[in-house]
Amino acid sequence: MLPYNRTLKPFSRKLRSCMTDAEQILWLRLRRKQILGVQFYRQKPIGGYIADFYSAAAMLVIELDGSQHLLPEYQAQDKERDRAMKAMGLLVIRFDNRQVIFEIERVVGKIFTVVAERLNPPNPPFSKGGTWEC
Repeated sequence: MLPYNRTLKPFSRKLRSCMTDAEQILWLRLRRKQILGVQFYRQKPIGGYIADFYSAAAMLVIELDGSQHLLPEYQAQDKERDRAMKAMGLLVIRFDNRQVIFEIERVVGKIFTVVAERLNPPNPPFSKGGTWEC
């Protein structure tokens, strides 16, 4: 289980009850293990942050960004957040709210691809075990 700041728990519950339009649209496609049978959680406290969506099985965080994330101060915060999550072994992928609203099939396709890769990493070229014949 990943560490988290317990004081964020009530805030994450509040965020679940007032999701943005983009979060609601994506949640309808992530909930109930619709992508490769993988469980996603919404507004999940991780470390000192609250991830928009999180899958423990895929070690994946999905962040949805509004227009404010184009501002330099938000970009710096996002970079630090991504670095902290990467240090915990998580992959963070980001989508703009407009992408989710207007291109949901493309967004879900990208998430599907990333989850598949995370669940089934490619075999290394020289793996142990197995047989090898000439």
